Amino acid sequence: MKQKQSIKNFLYSHNFSDGLKISIGVLLPALIFAQLDQFLLGITISLGALCVSIVDNPGPFSHKRNGMAYANLLIFLTSMLTGLLSHYPLLLGLEIAVLCFSFSMFNVWGNRASTIGTAALIIMVLSLDEQKTLAQSTTHSLYVLVGGFWYMGFSLSIMHIRPYRLAQQALGECISEIANYIRLKAAFYQPKTSLALNYRKLLDQQVVVHEKQDSVRALLFHKRMVKDPNPYGRQLIMMLVDMIDLFEESTATLYDYKALRSTYAGTKALKAIHKTLHCISNELDLLASQLTADEEIRPSTDFLKELNHLKAAIDDVETSYHIPNLVLKKILINIRNIVRRTEKVFSYATDGGANEGIRSQKDLPKFVSHQEIDFKLFRENLSLHSTTFRYAVRMAIVCLLGFVVSHLFTLGHHSYWILLTIIVILKPSFSLTKQRNYERIIGTVVGGLIGVAILIFVKDETPRFIFLLGFMVGAYSFQRVNYKLSVLFLTPYLLILFSFLGANNITIAKERIVDTLVGSFIAFAASYFIFPSWESKQLKLAMKEAAIANYNYLIKLAEGLLGQPLELTDYKLIRKEVYVRTANLNSAFQRMLSEPKSRQRNSKEIHEFAVLNHMLSSYIANLVRVAQQEKTVKSNPTSIKWVRKALHHLRHTIHGLAPGTVNLATISYPELAENLEAKDTRDFNADLLAEQLQLVYRLTKDIRKLAESLEND
Repeated sequence: MKQKQSIKNFLYSHNFSDGLKISIGVLLPALIFAQLDQFLLGITISLGALCVSIVDNPGPFSHKRNGMAYANLLIFLTSMLTGLLSHYPLLLGLEIAVLCFSFSMFNVWGNRASTIGTAALIIMVLSLDEQKTLAQSTTHSLYVLVGGFWYMGFSLSIMHIRPYRLAQQALGECISEIANYIRLKAAFYQPKTSLALNYRKLLDQQVVVHEKQDSVRALLFHKRMVKDPNPYGRQLIMMLVDMIDLFEESTATLYDYKALRSTYAGTKALKAIHKTLHCISNELDLLASQLTADEEIRPSTDFLKELNHLKAAIDDVETSYHIPNLVLKKILINIRNIVRRTEKVFSYATDGGANEGIRSQKDLPKFVSHQEIDFKLFRENLSLHSTTFRYAVRMAIVCLLGFVVSHLFTLGHHSYWILLTIIVILKPSFSLTKQRNYERIIGTVVGGLIGVAILIFVKDETPRFIFLLGFMVGAYSFQRVNYKLSVLFLTPYLLILFSFLGANNITIAKERIVDTLVGSFIAFAASYFIFPSWESKQLKLAMKEAAIANYNYLIKLAEGLLGQPLELTDYKLIRKEVYVRTANLNSAFQRMLSEPKSRQRNSKEIHEFAVLNHMLSSYIANLVRVAQQEKTVKSNPTSIKWVRKALHHLRHTIHGLAPGTVNLATISYPELAENLEAKDTRDFNADLLAEQLQLVYRLTKDIRKLAESLEND
């Protein structure tokens, strides 16, 4: 059943939609011109469409339009230049080095700019093997440009017809990943679950959720969408706003899980909490599926019944086991908040609640990260201290080497495959290059065997063409989510395509496999020996940024405890920064684990730092809400004492990781009367708040110790 649902979700996903769109956009020109006996002309136009499709990443209409327009310009100019230099191998080598460096530096401007550079490099590589006159080069480049503009118009037209469909699919995927996150949180309430292992899974999942949230934000939170959305646009915007708040509720940690297990091990409460959280996850999965498939949105769960069952299990702890259950009651409140958010998100599909909500969300564009084309940033990165610069230099050297190898050693008629392999495999970090290398080789070998088998046993052109269509859609559907599968589909697709062009099937398969292996070896070796960028050298920066984000988060908590009004937008921006920096730290750590053992340093300590950092932000998330809601304990001097001590430890941690480079925000604490504490209501709420703040203090103390151990290493 679950497998069937996964297949359904994929078929309705934006990845599959993009695969279909790219396949039609690339294939249609070749088919049309084939009917006019101009197949090679159609292939040239399709080539332009293929290159521009690389830039067609999810995003607002204006970003997609501008990105594809710039790509068309650079693709045309690069194709022209390569054609003009085709008779001069030395100048071609110089062009390869210069353009590989320049276009690789586009990474400083973000992902979309990076894909523009990649598209230009691919047209350069695909234009290397054929010598052309000026007239031929001009004609070829113009046809490539026609193909690029055709694809641009085709893609933007689809987006114009259904402007919210992509956002709808992306939101569904985001909700599904939040559901998976909540399942992992539920696992903490199972006694047999390894806390350390589950924390590692949780951190990895938080990275995924962050990426999905950023993707949907880019689609829905830009100025034009927020300023004047249609009713369905308002619905999607408010769904996302509440899902982000729901995710914060789910990240909140109210108590130490080890202590919870120990205290309530013999009761039914932990099992009931686990069951309720799973129920919420399943309901969110249902919502995600309905959104992705564009179905009517209808809830399926009676949460009142589930919450009553959970409350009864928690009440039983005190009545039957005589164990204080205040902590469990706080967890119940947290779960009720998550349920309330879930029901609210469902309600947007059936009532007009989103109409009012959107009016208070004019600051939403502030939450979208958009990198402007700033040449000052380009110049600032022209240094070996810059990871992007080192990558660009490495790319220039390696591609020049690949060009020389392809000319000195004749490996076939498609030597550009060596360079193409290098360009798509070589990444800024060793770990990503290693991963791409493995995926490319496996995908090419397996895909090559499948392709050869089809060409040997399927002689009729009609079923061959059907296979080609299937492999084509598969290749483009998985290119952004599973590179190995994408290459596995791409290889038989190319082999079948070359068979229609009259090429020898076995020869082509051997050539592609050999060229892929050569290119992979060169790229992998270069990532190790030529200006390598090891994550161990970057991790201190990621740790510092995560600590700064939590420091600012803790400042907001201190302000709340002191009774200062909380400006919602500022708070949410700080919260988003915590998630971003936490995700960056976790991603960098995972990349380091893929590097050679000799290059890994302090992996145990860094992992512990990442876990403690996540725990700290989880506790703060809960306590900020407490500071907003429970007025009676806001000015408790004991609470303030623990916050001040925690901030002190975080300041030392940050300055230890980056001595003398950070200016941190401060907060002025009013003088509290000595008798204020005596006047405080000494109830369980006050005691629990102080206990949780003491735990925050202990976490910051442990974080400081870990940071100091790294300093002394």
